[in-house]
Amino acid sequence: MRLFVGVALPDEVAQSLAALQAGVPGARWQTREQLHLTLRFIGEADGRGRAAIDDALATISAPAFSVELKGVGSFGGKRPHALWVGVAANDALLHLQRKIESALQRIGLEADGRKYTPHVSLARLKGTPNGHVVDFLTDHALYASAPFAVNGFILYSSLLTPNGSIYRAEKAYRLK
Repeated sequence: MRLFVGVALPDEVAQSLAALQAGVPGARWQTREQLHLTLRFIGEADGRGRAAIDDALATISAPAFSVELKGVGSFGGKRPHALWVGVAANDALLHLQRKIESALQRIGLEADGRKYTPHVSLARLKGTPNGHVVDFLTDHALYASAPFAVNGFILYSSLLTPNGSIYRAEKAYRLK
């Protein structure tokens, strides 16, 4: 089972993101069910590994907080492969992400080698001309969502299909 940890988005925020999802040839836009704020990609885990992950995440204690999505970007440099919406600077979010990372490392998971970049993926790109990506980034550079409460986080499973990933909430964890 492929697993990751994320924050679900409220409907109002998801609707504001849906309004951005157009005008880029070669983009495979995320569906409502796929929109989330990623905290940590875990990868493949068997039943025993999933139980250990659940136990580790259940020990995390952190306060609830608010977050605001802000700005847009792309991954892939000169050959962009994804469009995303960023997050306004947020110490509480980074604190939660570090706690999740530490808890997972304590049970033997390898550290994520990449620097954490809080984001919500909007689209996967395939063969999209750079000019269209630049136009999208320019047109939506000032995007900002309304702030929303983060009262918990979720362990998701991800099933890869030819039509994109199917995400399912496996377990929810509450913040104080």
